[in-house]
This record gives sequence, structure tokens and C-alpha cells, in this order.
Amino acid sequence: MSASAPKKHFALVLLAFIAFIALGMPDGLLGVGWPSIRASFGVPLDSLGMLMIAGMCGYLASSSSSGYWISRLGLGGLLAISCGLTGLGLIGYTLVPVWWMMVALGVAAGLGAGAIDAGLNTYVAANFGERLMQWLHASYGIGVTLGPIIMTVALSTVNSWQLGYRVVGGFQLLLAATFTLTLPMWKSQSSTAAAEQNAPKLTDYKTSYRETLSQPAVWLNILLFFIYVGVEVSLGAWAYTLLTESRGIDPQAAGFWTGSYWATFTIGRFLAGLFTRRIGTTRLVKGSMLLALAGSALLWWNPISIISLLAVGLIGFAIAPIFPGMTSGTSQRVGPRYAANTIGLQMAGSSLGGSLISSLLGILARRISLEIIPLGLFVLFAALFILYTLADRMAAARQAPAAAHPADA
Repeated sequence: MSASAPKKHFALVLLAFIAFIALGMPDGLLGVGWPSIRASFGVPLDSLGMLMIAGMCGYLASSSSSGYWISRLGLGGLLAISCGLTGLGLIGYTLVPVWWMMVALGVAAGLGAGAIDAGLNTYVAANFGERLMQWLHASYGIGVTLGPIIMTVALSTVNSWQLGYRVVGGFQLLLAATFTLTLPMWKSQSSTAAAEQNAPKLTDYKTSYRETLSQPAVWLNILLFFIYVGVEVSLGAWAYTLLTESRGIDPQAAGFWTGSYWATFTIGRFLAGLFTRRIGTTRLVKGSMLLALAGSALLWWNPISIISLLAVGLIGFAIAPIFPGMTSGTSQRVGPRYAANTIGLQMAGSSLGGSLISSLLGILARRISLEIIPLGLFVLFAALFILYTLADRMAAARQAPAAAHPADA
């Protein structure tokens, strides 16, 4: 390895972390900016759903096909195009005169975000260990935290939601230019790593999606991400309403502890990066699922108000390592040949789960009671643990013949 190789390695990892911070920023902008946005376009409160669905459609399309585009464009090329597309979409929000144009641009922003998410997850899973995967996703938490701050400053200083989107969109375009300038580094890093390991990387396989989707393990892994992100988004979306409207907790206290859900979530990912090698990814993920199951049981039980509040923070901390841990273990669960395609499909499944499960719990809460939410979380966490254990056993069964007959592998 040349002397400059470690520097290139560090530069690409740093760039990946910055890109994930940028990925989280737009998600943080919308919640704070929506009242001003809808006033600008003269649309009703529930029109937000149109923009979110448009973004989800774009995200699903690009994340589910990321393996194909990585094999054609290379990872650096895909990231450059995706950041550029996201940046143009965000800045376009501030320039269009009518609402339907902003919704249409939401598809473009979603396309870019889905490819960035799936592409960087594939890159880190292919080239690095579980520690960096945990920290990569902690970077997303930083971005989600920065987004509301940027929008709040934009609204309080110049009363312009457009400024917030232009700042973040400009940052995305700057990232696109950086990815373009570093294209040779991404290509040389990939070829160097493959030569050192004398084995193809996850991104080197050009497996068809038809072949990938013929594997039962792939569908099981998509289901894991569908359920997990559905639970993660559902608690974040409904915790405040549950605590205030159903349990009569003071809005300030409920707001603080709902915020603590994301705070402990981000802290948990940083800490998981420190201990994941020592504990092992599978044990860490299973332990996190069991701790989250205990937290949801406490939230469901609700003997006194303080237990409900503590349970929200506990669940946030518990689930932190699950998504990055499951992502980094994709290759072991489905095999290297299918891993790149599967990671993209998992990202698509996660987006779909976040939308559908949180919506379903909201419908059940309206028709039955808000107290159905903690029960639903408990059932989903239990299902997640059972399915992950099944996926782990399937992976062990698949690897056993190869281990017994290494010459044939």
C-alpha cells in the first residue's frame, strides 16, 4: 500500500460522514418550515402528505436500484449525481411559483436522497467494519439536529423559509462538486481494496435483481428493515401525542422527553461504535432489540408518569445500534453476491415501513385509543427479534456447508 493510501482512506470516510450529515438536514428542515411553506403556497395543513409521498416515491425508486447504478456509474459517480439532484431539488423548492411544482421537485429530492443513503451504506459495509457503520448513522442524527436550527435561524432573522432550503441545497451542491473532484480516489480505493483482499468487493458483483429477489433470505431482510424503521418513525411521530393527550403529561415535559428520544438515539450510536467490536454485531443487535422490547413494555405498562417518560428515552437509546448493525451484517445474512442489491432494497423497505406502519398505528389510535400505540410497538419489537433470530440462523445454515467444504466454495 502506498503512503498516500491511508490519507485517501481517511478523506473518503470523512466525506461519507459529511454526506450523511447533509442527508439528515432536509428531514430536519421540513417540520419547522412547514407552517411558513404552506402559508406561502396557500395550501391546507394536510398537504404535507403530498410532499412526503412524492419524496418517498423518489427514494424508493433510487434506493431499490442503487446496486445497478453503482455497478454502472461507480460509487463516486452515483454520489456526485445524487447530491447534485438533491441540491437542485431543494433550491428548486424556493423558486417555483405553485405548489404542484414543489411536489414534483420532491420526487427529485427523494431520488437523490435514496441513492446517497443506499450508496454510502453499501460503501461502508463493503470496506469497513461495524464501528464506522454505527458512526456513519450517528452523523445522520447530527444532520437531523442541525436542520431545525438552520430553519429556525432563517425564519427568525429574515423570516424566510426559502433561505433555510437554499443553505442546505447549496451545501448539497458543494458536496456534489467534491464527489466529482474525488472520483479518481473512489475508483482507486475500490481497486486497491479488492487487490489487497484478493476477493471481489460487494460493489463488484453485477447480480441481477431478478436473481437477488429469488432468494428467501433477501425478502426476510427487507422485512426486517420494514418493521424496524416503522417502529423507529412511529415512536418519534406519536410519542408526544400519546404522552400529552392520552396520559395528561405536561406538554413541556412531554416535549423534552420526546426530544430525548432522538438525543439518546444519537448518543447510542456513537457509543455503539466504541463497543461493537468487543460485543459483536449479532449480540449487539439482539441485545438492543431485547432492551427496546423492555422499554416498550414499560411504556405499555405505565404505572406512573415518570416511567412513561423514561421509557421513551430508553427505547431511543436501545434501538440506536439496530439499523447500522443490521446493515453491516447484510453480507453475512444473504451472501456477498446479493449484498449490494439487498442493501438498496432494504433502504427502500425501510422508507415504506416508516410511512405505512406509522400511518397504520395512527389510524388504529384514532379508531380505538392512543394506548394502542405502545402495545403495537411491543408486538413489533417482539416480531423484529424473532425474525432477526431466524435470519441469523438461516445465515449460519447457509455458511455451514461452505465451512465444512472450503475446497468446494
